[in-house]
Amino acid sequence: MSLGTIRTVYTVANDMNFMQAFYASALDLPLAFRDRDNRCQFRAGQVSFALSSRAEAAQGARGSIVVFNAVDLTAQRIERLGGRHLATRDMGSHGSVATFADPENNLFQLHVRQGS
Repeated sequence: MSLGTIRTVYTVANDMNFMQAFYASALDLPLAFRDRDNRCQFRAGQVSFALSSRAEAAQGARGSIVVFNAVDLTAQRIERLGGRHLATRDMGSHGSVATFADPENNLFQLHVRQGS
């Protein structure tokens, strides 16, 4: 598996309007885009910070989730080292995202662009 960079860090928001206003004002983050109440993404330098609805987030997400860009999706090495592959979500033309738990049960995701 080959990792690129960190793509996004996101946290789950129960009230998207309130949380968008909070992060935009408290941290002066410029809004990159918003997809209704599903997702709200801010520009934060080379990495984006996003708010996700529970429905769009990794199942069981708590705290912040780091999403890495990955060239391919090989779960074997992660599992051999004590991680667990929990789910993969096909996002059509946006690629796919695989959710993993590390050995201490912290979640992270790998994003593979379609055609990579």
